[in-house]
Amino acid sequence: MNTGIRIQAQHLHQFIEALFRHAGSEAEEASRVADHLVAANLSGHDSHGAGMIPSYINSLALGYLQLNQHAKVVRDAGAIVTVDGNAAFGQVAALEAINMGIEKAKQFGIAAVALHNAHHIGRIGYWAEQCAAAGFISIHFVNVPGDPMVAPFRGTDSRFGTNPFCVVFPRKDKDPLLLDFATSAIAFGKTRVAWHKGQQVPEGCLIDSQGAPTTDPAVMQTPPLGALLTFAQHKGYALATMCEILGGALSGGKTTHKETLHGSVDAIFNGMTTIILNPEMFGTPEMEKETDAFINWVKSSPQAADEPILVPGEWEATNRAIRRAEGIPLDNGSWQAICEAALKAGMPQEELEQFRLLVH
Repeated sequence: MNTGIRIQAQHLHQFIEALFRHAGSEAEEASRVADHLVAANLSGHDSHGAGMIPSYINSLALGYLQLNQHAKVVRDAGAIVTVDGNAAFGQVAALEAINMGIEKAKQFGIAAVALHNAHHIGRIGYWAEQCAAAGFISIHFVNVPGDPMVAPFRGTDSRFGTNPFCVVFPRKDKDPLLLDFATSAIAFGKTRVAWHKGQQVPEGCLIDSQGAPTTDPAVMQTPPLGALLTFAQHKGYALATMCEILGGALSGGKTTHKETLHGSVDAIFNGMTTIILNPEMFGTPEMEKETDAFINWVKSSPQAADEPILVPGEWEATNRAIRRAEGIPLDNGSWQAICEAALKAGMPQEELEQFRLLVH
């Protein structure tokens, strides 16, 4: 059985920082990338955590990812700002864009920030959490131009990306309510994790290269490639379509079509249009009371199984508590791929061996 390894969050952070410093990132950039990837692992979203490192190193080698670049304002229209990510690390460009949006929301009560041409911006919930920490609601529409992995409803091959959708609602002295999911039945990264672990994925998530249903994650990792399906059939497809248009076309970026295909699974770029709202501007003093009343109401439903009834965001909060205490789990296949990427990035073998001593 592939049991994998565990590593403490601070040690994984140090390793990722060192890896990208060897690759050529300046100190702040390496730290930002490490912040984001470790936070994804802590939240339980391993598909968007350290396992992305080999893809990033490949994208850098292919000339897609550009190091030490920053977001550039293309148009500032008061409460609305359009930003070019300059092919920079998404962990840098998206942070800069979201910070602009937060400042606009502080000034106007409502803001929209449209980011395009950013390299993989990772787990979208991370950006929503930044907005919630500032006391704001945020809504995010995201696309993945030129990198089709998902079949349209009633289609038999891939035509668009996993196109995440995310909403966050802040609560005083409590964790925010956080909805964050890919519009595909599962994220592409989850097929990578399952493939490394030698596991199958649930039924209804994948089709093979002939359009036939399958549970084998290899169809997303080795040719001939299959496709992910959308969640909830036509409903997920419809939401994915709106994310493609709002995250891509509206943001000033690209949508996925014949002219934008780039042919590299590692060249992951994102467009994201984010709406940020100050809930205090709505003048609804009962908002917190009504929110709590609803949550208490749904949680009082008799449980159908041993698992508790959760509200959006609780799953991630539970994972963070466990993984901070017990360490972050990584399967052996992912860890080996990450170590190989570290050497490819220029980390000396001796330094890598020192980091290997930190895992258990």
